Amino acid sequence: MTKCEIYNDSMQNWKKYPIQKAQLIIADVPYNVGNNFYGSNPMWYNGGDNSNGESKLAGKAAFYSDYNFNLYEYFHFCSQLMRKEPKRGGERGRASDAPCMIVFCSFEQIPTLIKAAEKHGFIHNIPLIFCKDYSPQVLKANMRVVGATEYAILFYRSYLPKFNNNGKMIFNWFKWEQDRKGIPKIHPAQKPVAVLKRLIEIFTDEGDVVIDPCFGSGATGRAAKELNRNFYGFEISKDFFSRAKNEMLNTNYISEKDQIAGQTTIFDFMGA
Repeated sequence: MTKCEIYNDSMQNWKKYPIQKAQLIIADVPYNVGNNFYGSNPMWYNGGDNSNGESKLAGKAAFYSDYNFNLYEYFHFCSQLMRKEPKRGGERGRASDAPCMIVFCSFEQIPTLIKAAEKHGFIHNIPLIFCKDYSPQVLKANMRVVGATEYAILFYRSYLPKFNNNGKMIFNWFKWEQDRKGIPKIHPAQKPVAVLKRLIEIFTDEGDVVIDPCFGSGATGRAAKELNRNFYGFEISKDFFSRAKNEMLNTNYISEKDQIAGQTTIFDFMGA
């Protein structure tokens, strides 16, 4: 039976918990934009129209850690919690069983993340792009190009990581599939479960360990559990932790796989 353990604690306190080393670490790290989080989003204004004046979100951060998140502490955590490299790479024409991490980020963050990762031994990277069919940047859309992409970076140490392509070429861009009906919206920067599942499928096998040091809504945990991966997550916000535990993870729901089989899945939630 796979585990799904989440902790209302900082990732820096990981030694307090019985955590297995990860095949994949995946996280959407805070952008450190503080009270400018909603600045380019219509939610900054009442009704999404700047002629209506600012909303209650104007000049506020989306979450506490978006003021002072330390990237170097994050990569140190990853260096400690990621599985060791195999003694050699994979056979000819195949990737190894090496672990990796995926960091969602803004386009502007990419150089900073690469520099911090290199200092902790993650010397190789592959940029990833996620394409949407919509944009949240509707303000002044008749005057500028609006953003309709998300970005992430795949980091690894020496050997190419475990790679399940099932005979098909994997591009460096992915379709941004919005969550299906029934998946709760908890976090302002929440990533779709379908997108997370696609990434987990590629870089892990069933029974492998996935860790999210900033799990927010718990979407990564849900994606991992639906794919029979073990999951460990950290979240310092009591509110996000509670909602993830009670709405995203510790609930009866029907997954896509269960819909076909006519079954209902119940999370065997563990953790504190």
